[in-house]
Amino acid sequence: MNFLTAIPVYNETATVESILSQVKEFSPNILVVDDGSTDSTPDLISKQDGIKVICHKTNKGYGAALISAFRYAVSHPEYEALLTMDCDGQHDPSRAHLLLDGLSKADIVSGSRYLGQFEADVEAPPDRLKVNRLITKELNALLKFELTDSFCGYKAYRSSALAKLDITESGWGMPLQVLVQAAKAGLSIKEVPVPRIYLDAKRSFGPVLNDPSERIQYYRGVIEREMARANASTPVIAK
Repeated sequence: MNFLTAIPVYNETATVESILSQVKEFSPNILVVDDGSTDSTPDLISKQDGIKVICHKTNKGYGAALISAFRYAVSHPEYEALLTMDCDGQHDPSRAHLLLDGLSKADIVSGSRYLGQFEADVEAPPDRLKVNRLITKELNALLKFELTDSFCGYKAYRSSALAKLDITESGWGMPLQVLVQAAKAGLSIKEVPVPRIYLDAKRSFGPVLNDPSERIQYYRGVIEREMARANASTPVIAK
């Protein structure tokens, strides 16, 4: 399968070189979406050979970076699949083949930090765990999903499945819009276990969304708007 690995970055000076070095070992096609970095990240990326780069002039948000990756993958038919992973060290590149292999049975394969146990696992920050569990439970009830992790950015998509999505959410709630639209489109979804790694437990979600209660309301708003827009149907959950 010919696939593209997309990595959104924003001020990732500490990790970008290491992550790209690891990804090059398994992925011949790499796209970096620089979401308006203001540190030396762009300079470090420019020194990498064989890396495709999309640059946002200003910081547009995590979702916006992945929207650019989605559009790139869909517009280049030579790629049968898109693998997405973060640049902060949370996603173990050695698990990538499991996500890609899962596309033989599903349209979207999502990593789950709560589906298995690994030696590398660390305790999730309490507020993130609480929010994830609550939103995942609500999504499962609304869409008849059987998910365990709604927010993991480590995913593999069939390009044909991406072509059926119209993602517009530029912020952290983008994965929720993907799930609602996947349900509407009847796409099959499979989870595979990935290690639970948090190298920056105090990562900021922004001045407002750092408050877990505000974050919950924002996520619920994303789901409600997309449900109203799409009138989502029951998805098929791949086992």
